[in-house]
Amino acid sequence: MLALTASPAQPPMPSKSSAPRRFGILCAGAGFPPFLPKEVENIKDPSARKLASRIERLPVTVSFSEGCIMSSCVRPLTKSKTSPVVLLHGFDSSCLEWRYTYPLLEEAGIEAWAVDILERLPPCDVASKREHFYQLWKSYIKRPMILVGPSLGAAVAIDFAVYHPEAVEKLVLIDASVYAEGTGNLANLPRVAAYAGVYLLKSIPLRLYVNLLAFTDISFSTSLDWANVGRLHCLLPWWADAAVNFMISGGYNVRGQIEQVKQKTLIIWGEDDQIISNKLAVRLHCELPNAIIRQIPDCGHIPHVEKPNAVARLILEHAQEDCYKEIECVP
Repeated sequence: MLALTASPAQPPMPSKSSAPRRFGILCAGAGFPPFLPKEVENIKDPSARKLASRIERLPVTVSFSEGCIMSSCVRPLTKSKTSPVVLLHGFDSSCLEWRYTYPLLEEAGIEAWAVDILERLPPCDVASKREHFYQLWKSYIKRPMILVGPSLGAAVAIDFAVYHPEAVEKLVLIDASVYAEGTGNLANLPRVAAYAGVYLLKSIPLRLYVNLLAFTDISFSTSLDWANVGRLHCLLPWWADAAVNFMISGGYNVRGQIEQVKQKTLIIWGEDDQIISNKLAVRLHCELPNAIIRQIPDCGHIPHVEKPNAVARLILEHAQEDCYKEIECVP
């Protein structure tokens, strides 16, 4: 969402005495788009601030809304002759989770998009999210893409690739959450309970706990700042209504679609993922018709935050090479 040059070397995880510094200087007084919550100013992470300053809204026409939906994304500064790489996000997140990997892809000459999946006013069910993303692709991206889905974004990517194979050249699935049966019993919650659960999602204590599970060896100050990054979208005025609508709609259940995926697929998995078992990575590899696994050691559930250089390199290789079924560790 911003344009800073990235260091070619793999940056270390932040120590307990220092804040993360991956791409050098922070542009003082970087201008943020006016539609972002004012709390964006509280974010300290230079890469998050830079990417946030590049977020824009594009009008997208859909059948379920009388007017255009203004859709948040970071779009490439230049076009490329190679297939565009489109980055989705995980559950209850935003394109800001690509703050470290996006600049590396740009630096490598990739035409990269970071897209926020429909999280505006209801309806926010799977069909609406799919149509919204398709219309955004049809209106702006316009070419078969390499679609990257982390965590629940992997379910979004699988669903989209099955319904719109003409739009997807290849897939990249990162620590994929694709075996859950949608939102399960949460779909049957009374609305009052659903809203209470949704508001818990944006609480600082819960975000700190998730960071504890997702990452290894980060300081409290870093975790707190990353919590503020992760919950920024929750402060938008329509977020709660959209989240509840998605919850009661049943969410994504793509188990039956996995074997229908025809695209070449790269599976990336953090070996130390404490949220989704590595056994599911092996299962997914076996069920996908044309897939390869690349495991990243000393890495948890969100490799594109924790090991951005490794993830960028793997995406670049996948964009350029054919896939073969094998398992390999990435140093």
